[in-house]
Amino acid sequence: MKDSRVYALLGVSVCCWNSVVATNPQKQMNILFIMTDDHAFQALSAYGHPISKLAPTPNLDRIAQNGMLFSNAFVENSISTPSRATLLTGMYSHQHGQTHLGYGLKPDKKFFVEYLQKAGYQTAIFGKWHLNTQLKGFDTYKVFDDQGEYYNPRFKTPDSGGKYIREEGYATDLVTNDALNWLVYRDKNKPFCLLVHHKAPHRNWMPDLQYLDLYDDITFPEPSTLFDDYKTRGEQMKTHELSVANHLGYAFDLKVSQLQNEPTLEYIKASFDMAMNTLTPEQLRVWNESYDKKNQEFLANRPEGKELTEWKYQRYIKDYCRTIKSVDVQVGRLLDYLENNNLLENTIIVYTSDQGFFLGEHGLYDKRFMYEEAFRTPLIIAMPGAKKGVKCTELVQNIDYAPTFMDVAGLEKPEDMAGESLVPLLNQTNKIWRDNLYYQFYDYPAVGMTRKHYGIRDKRYKLIHWYGRGENSQDRNIDSWELYDLKKDPTEINNLYNNKRYTKRKEQLHSLLDKKRKELKVTE
Repeated sequence: MKDSRVYALLGVSVCCWNSVVATNPQKQMNILFIMTDDHAFQALSAYGHPISKLAPTPNLDRIAQNGMLFSNAFVENSISTPSRATLLTGMYSHQHGQTHLGYGLKPDKKFFVEYLQKAGYQTAIFGKWHLNTQLKGFDTYKVFDDQGEYYNPRFKTPDSGGKYIREEGYATDLVTNDALNWLVYRDKNKPFCLLVHHKAPHRNWMPDLQYLDLYDDITFPEPSTLFDDYKTRGEQMKTHELSVANHLGYAFDLKVSQLQNEPTLEYIKASFDMAMNTLTPEQLRVWNESYDKKNQEFLANRPEGKELTEWKYQRYIKDYCRTIKSVDVQVGRLLDYLENNNLLENTIIVYTSDQGFFLGEHGLYDKRFMYEEAFRTPLIIAMPGAKKGVKCTELVQNIDYAPTFMDVAGLEKPEDMAGESLVPLLNQTNKIWRDNLYYQFYDYPAVGMTRKHYGIRDKRYKLIHWYGRGENSQDRNIDSWELYDLKKDPTEINNLYNNKRYTKRKEQLHSLLDKKRKELKVTE
């Protein structure tokens, strides 16, 4: 904690040197932006999904009770680094350049925090950065090395000389400690913009030691599409590597260390040692004691076929929800601080994820696809002066975050930001809003082997185009389409593209998609 205090004080001193001072900082709203990695809306109890009823998130629900719950919030590219770049720039992936997971963000693109910093805001980020570019626009930071580790992660700070230094503890707790410490020692005369970016619940879903046995006595409901046969879908659903049944690693994902030599994907084998090597001997003892006990029955009577998939699903979903438990508890600490220090009156609180996540739907885990569970993300915003406990059904997207923060800071939106401020929706004063969303996924070949695709979604229908050359003889060249009526088919199992009754609707969506791609100057 001593080091964290030094980082916080460094952040204040840097901010004091800023040559741009707000004319009336008391009128500029503070910003607390909390983003998790891969948090499915199904696992946030304010949305009422059956999973979250068994694993509730009462502190996240507090934000919804005091603000607005967005039931139609989406991303423009369901993968981590493009989503993070979109948050910072307010642009689509092809505009800011970070189309793929590992590379691409154009160095000349300006982040919204740079504008806020010049307007007198104190700016800080703690947790996951995960972009191959230097941090800019932040007075201080303490960020993970790459994805970060769940146990005893390494962090880089302005004072670490570019090195990542290991710190003992659980990642979700440590990030919250640093954020709270910075809030305590910030300059109270200036508005703040604080980004809290958690690793959880990212794969491989390693819970805090105190929650290792949480939910052991619960059987979570299986999604109706856990055994989806993809019979109306194309080649892309036959060659991906993201199925619960076939692609979760026994040791890395399912915590059966006794089976670490079982056949699995090579990158999963390499990841297992990396994930476990950070635990201290005592942490490892507690870990092994819990999972060895859980694994005994499985190893003695290993199921097969459908029963094996069901077992994998239960192990997966329980560990996933255990990591969410820590997020919820730590968000509660932040909310308590704001409340106890009279900051709720002038602080907008945003909770979201960098994208959605499959919790067994279509037999999948992970994200990447334009299907609803990955495309859609949780979004809750509590803004001072706005109505409480309300829901918004408008189509919003992560391109809208940066313009929203510019708006609450009293700044004009730059012309290159593609999104729109959500403030009119929060104030319930906006009568005209977008009626469709554009999506595109580029990252193939890559982990998961999800094929390239793009599409359009309006309030009822979704049109998806799968395209591109295959990587090998198994992944053939594809050029196929899917059309879904989300009102009649919310689980997206009936591709209606060749259904003659939907010909007119299909033509309308094609026209809309073509227009959108020309408007956005999409070339791929």
